[in-house]
Amino acid sequence: MRRGRRWRVVVLALAALYFLVPLIASAEFSLRSPGGGYGVANYTRIAEDPVLLSALLTSLRIALLTAVVVLLLVVPTAVWVRLRFPSLAAVLESATILPIVIPPVVMAAGIAFVQANLGGPVFRALFDSSTSALTPFYVILALPFAYRAVDNGLAAIPLRTLVEAARNLGAGMTTALVRVVLPAIRSAVLGAAFLTLALVLGEIVIARILLYTDTFPIAVVEVGRSAAGVSVALSLASLLLTWVLLLAVSFVGTRRRRSS
Repeated sequence: MRRGRRWRVVVLALAALYFLVPLIASAEFSLRSPGGGYGVANYTRIAEDPVLLSALLTSLRIALLTAVVVLLLVVPTAVWVRLRFPSLAAVLESATILPIVIPPVVMAAGIAFVQANLGGPVFRALFDSSTSALTPFYVILALPFAYRAVDNGLAAIPLRTLVEAARNLGAGMTTALVRVVLPAIRSAVLGAAFLTLALVLGEIVIARILLYTDTFPIAVVEVGRSAAGVSVALSLASLLLTWVLLLAVSFVGTRRRRSS
């Protein structure tokens, strides 16, 4: 048992070094001042640069819209499959894995072909702005992560019992879903939303190939060409934001379990 504990300590220490050393080095580099010494000049430039702020707001807008669409698609579908057609669960899981199997660059190449060769008012309106153009494809990329988060949340509750109890009390299916099922899987839904947010804030392949340069990941790369310290500071800030959101999800889930 002692040897097993020692090995666990060694593995955890190596994993900590693997993840923490690059983060510490990045933090140290981001705090270097152009004139020498250390300071927060690289972080203050983020708030002072209108291009960076505009790109961040654009990506946050796309992330919010993507999260809403993903949850509207995933939550009712996952509940419907578990209640009515549990035999289709394997088919749905296989379908949601496809965005992971197909590389984003292949998807982006196909989208670029559609963008360049198909006209019409519908396609022109779709590709008119980065929000309308990128949101549908980010929804597809986020489906595997959101579906598994929601499905795991549904597996942890007595879904059929809750829905049948609500229906026996006179609630419709929509009311049962909104007022009974959603509060029970609140942490799973928040987790799916924040995973979608992290994906949108880090996805660069499709935006780059489709030439939408007003998104946050593209702005980070462009800033890195002239100000590496600001680029690293941006990356650390986005990573910290993602960690805070995931910790918030964990806190909400723990608080819900204690209250119940």
